[in-house]
Amino acid sequence: MKNFVLLIFFSVLILSCNNSKNKEYSASIKQLKTNNHPGKKLMETNCYVCHSPSASHNDRIAPPMIAIKKHYINDDTTKEQFIAAMQAWIKNPNKDNAKMFGAINRFGVMPKTPYPEETIKQIADYLFDFDIEQPEWFEDHFNEEKGKGQGMRNGKGKVSGMQKKQSQTKSQDLPYNERGLKYALTIKAVLGKNLMETIQKKGTLEALAFCNERAYPITDSMALVHNAIIKRVSDKPRNENNQANKEELKHIKTFKQIIANGEEPNPKVKERNDKVQVFYPITTNAMCLQCHGKPNKTIEKATYKKITALYPKDKAFGYDLNEVRGIWSITFNK
Repeated sequence: MKNFVLLIFFSVLILSCNNSKNKEYSASIKQLKTNNHPGKKLMETNCYVCHSPSASHNDRIAPPMIAIKKHYINDDTTKEQFIAAMQAWIKNPNKDNAKMFGAINRFGVMPKTPYPEETIKQIADYLFDFDIEQPEWFEDHFNEEKGKGQGMRNGKGKVSGMQKKQSQTKSQDLPYNERGLKYALTIKAVLGKNLMETIQKKGTLEALAFCNERAYPITDSMALVHNAIIKRVSDKPRNENNQANKEELKHIKTFKQIIANGEEPNPKVKERNDKVQVFYPITTNAMCLQCHGKPNKTIEKATYKKITALYPKDKAFGYDLNEVRGIWSITFNK
């Protein structure tokens, strides 16, 4: 009898260990699939300029992607229906066909952008199948709206707690690579917010004037906030002041190869005595191509005419989607 009890005990123990290993293996496989899905990178490159999961509730120009997921997906929604709904909205965004009336009232209708159908399909496919990051404030906001009877359908839009953004971490406590990246993405969000607001209200031509007159002051003011030196440099600058130096050109070349290979870029860190310098690529999305794409194709004639008037020595055109247009060069104290 004693031997029989021991046998049962060890059988349960082995089974428990196997289940634990299987769960760990399944989690690893799922994470690998998440990271390797092409829609993840496409969403981060094309959508997060406006729909960033890291922007605060008050400092936004569009709802986060998790809000879109919760509005468009419920327990009865198929992946095919969701992809079709995303394709239809991107092709013709308008108030009559909107499902997110609160977002329309607050942000207005998003501008029409020339995203390829395959890009939208891959993003929607990823969004449907996987958990995505949500802003730190989102859960409370969602519950508050739901309490008012304005809640979003909570089917496949459910988000794992492991995916919540830990945005309250102090920048000084982060590793140097993450700290530099956080500074870059913060400024990108502020510039993107102002740029998109200008496009929405005044059009692409006025957005050019914004870049010409206000991009530098905004970057400088954010650099003061972070107590850092922050530059955007390129091998093909629009403004001559953004010409990359010899070291920066090497990093641009490296990042171009990484992106061309379909790999995920990571910040490059260089320590110099009591200083740290971090480099990270600036890649193109569909919005960028309205001013940095190909003349008479993605750049309209009137837009290109104004570009050449503002920047007679302009080199920053001819790009396609997801190409390295330059890099962030960020220097701060250790």
